Amino acid sequence: MKTLAYSLLSRGKIKTTEAKAKELRPFVELLLTKARRGTVADRRLLASRLSPKIVKKAVDEIAPNLKGRAGGYTRITKIGVRKSDAAHMAIIELVK
Repeated sequence: MKTLAYSLLSRGKIKTTEAKAKELRPFVELLLTKARRGTVADRRLLASRLSPKIVKKAVDEIAPNLKGRAGGYTRITKIGVRKSDAAHMAIIELVK
């Protein structure tokens, strides 16, 4: 989950399997809720789960855009099946 969350927060959207996207959503939403508050304790909790570079980006760049939202910071869009193994694919992205 950490590497998927790192990729999502650094890039803004990622393409992954539908199951992984559904597992990632609550993990990232909790982290973004902590980033919105931005207290020292919240920053330390984020740093324990992600790298300090991404924590800074989440608190300083991503969280101010989410101030007006009461939740639902991510969107999952289903894009069909993968050709090789027929896994259901999805795009998970941050809502602006």
